[in-house]
Amino acid sequence: MNTPIQQAAPKPQKPAPDECCGGGSCCPCVWDEYREKLKQWQLNNIPQQA
Repeated sequence: MNTPIQQAAPKPQKPAPDECCGGGSCCPCVWDEYREKLKQWQLNNIPQQA
């Protein structure tokens, strides 16, 4: 039986300097979204140590 090989999702890209206003009032901030996407990417793509 052949098992399909899953392609790893690309690592999320950091927001560009012009994507963040720097004011701290955006909810959610582009950095909040980036950190959440990065956390999910790490959980799905980096082997966990026992």
